[in-house]
Order: sequence, then structure tokens, then C-alpha cells
Amino acid sequence: MIPQVSLKPLSWHPHIKPVELESATPDQLAAMKVTPSNKKVSEYVRTLAHDPESYVARTVLFNAIMYVDGGLDRADRELGALSASIVNGCKYCAVVHARRHAQLSKSNQVVSALWFDKTEKLSPRDAAIDRFARRLSVTPSQATPEDIAALRVNGMDDREIIDLIHAISIFGWANRLMHVLGHATAVKGD
Repeated sequence: MIPQVSLKPLSWHPHIKPVELESATPDQLAAMKVTPSNKKVSEYVRTLAHDPESYVARTVLFNAIMYVDGGLDRADRELGALSASIVNGCKYCAVVHARRHAQLSKSNQVVSALWFDKTEKLSPRDAAIDRFARRLSVTPSQATPEDIAALRVNGMDDREIIDLIHAISIFGWANRLMHVLGHATAVKGD
């Protein structure tokens, strides 16, 4: 039996002062209209908005990878992002994507298995995704043709595999941005 993890949201605190909405340039304000989750303008968004052109390019790409319709199921994209974030040591992203995976899959089993390092409890498909994400994140050349074959055996077609590679790879970048630009802490009151 796997203990069930209950992950509370974390706060992210920037090391660089975020752009203040009141003093933002027109380019920064326009850039901040395209947020990663299309929901809010966070401190992270306001920190990245110091360079509005690269922020927009990054966010359009991120949204196309993580929120596009069709291709790989969103829960599987989140599993790839979660496994990559665990390997990359980005607790903030790991918690965000663990919570999204649990919400999308309507289960906490996979997240709990990963959080407590009980990967032997994963389904063959989830184990193949996790193993591929970890190998691709540590050293891309560690991901082998056998890893691709395991994804195919577990029902993924080429488009879904490409979608998974994109989700894992963008978290190599996203996790590093989070680490360098700030740090995560528990939300006060939790």
C-alpha cells in the first residue's frame, strides 16, 4: 500500500524585483496578457516580463506544448512535467504538476507513487512515461530506442511521443528559470 500524499500549493518568491503593473511599459503590459496558464499575472510572470519579447515567445511555446488540444492526453503531459521537475529538483513545479495530474486523472495514486519513490506501483504506461522523462531530463542521450519502444507498447503513437518529449524538454528550461529567478516556500497558514 502506498501512503497518499496531499500536496499543498507553494509560493514562489523572486530574487529579482518583478515588474510593477503600474509602471510597466506598453510592451510589458501586452506581454503579460499571455500567461502560462491563461489565468493570472503572477510574480513569476511579472519577473519574466522584464524581457517582454522573450517572455511572449516562451509563453506561446509553453501554452502550445502543455495546453494544446489533441495529441497526448493532458494528464500524461503533466506526468512528464512532474517527473522532469522531480529530477531537476524544482519542488515548486513538481507540486504544481503533481496537483494538476491528480486533478486531471481524478486520482492521487500516481503522484503518491512518485512522491514516495514507489515507481514499481505505477501502471506500465505511467512507468514508461516516468522512466523516459527521468532519463531525458538527467542526460538526453540516456533516453534510448528501448524507451521509445516502451512508450509505443503502452499505446503511444509518434505524435503523442513527440508531445511527451516537448513537455519533458520545456521543463528542462522552465525548472531552470524557476531556480535561478527565485525560490519556493510553503504558503503561509498551511
